[in-house]
Amino acid sequence: MRRGEVWWADFNEQRAVVLLSGEEASGFLAMQVVAPAGTDLSGVAVEVAVGAPEGLPLEGVLRVALPRPDLIPCTWLVTLAREDLIGQAGVLSSAKLSEIEDALRLGSCTMRRSTSPPPAAASGP
Repeated sequence: MRRGEVWWADFNEQRAVVLLSGEEASGFLAMQVVAPAGTDLSGVAVEVAVGAPEGLPLEGVLRVALPRPDLIPCTWLVTLAREDLIGQAGVLSSAKLSEIEDALRLGSCTMRRSTSPPPAAASGP
């Protein structure tokens, strides 16, 4: 289980996650794949699309909220234990990982760890 791998995880339902770290004492830092917003998010969030072009059996996005003084951003960063990871769905390219890292930097993400799943996440097979 390595950084850049996409796994199905158990959040009381199967959801896809991208591992952002290797296993640490507290678990794996991951980001949930969610459904695209379907509206213009300019100035509010950045979405990095993942799916068939990366060889994945799903279509979705990694969404990073941009910092704004009038909003409390929702985070899709989670910490998962090895037993939460059900099966591997694929691996992202280093170029796609760079795109995700750029989005996280734009969002000034502090890589906070959360186990709360967001609504409308991309569901498993």
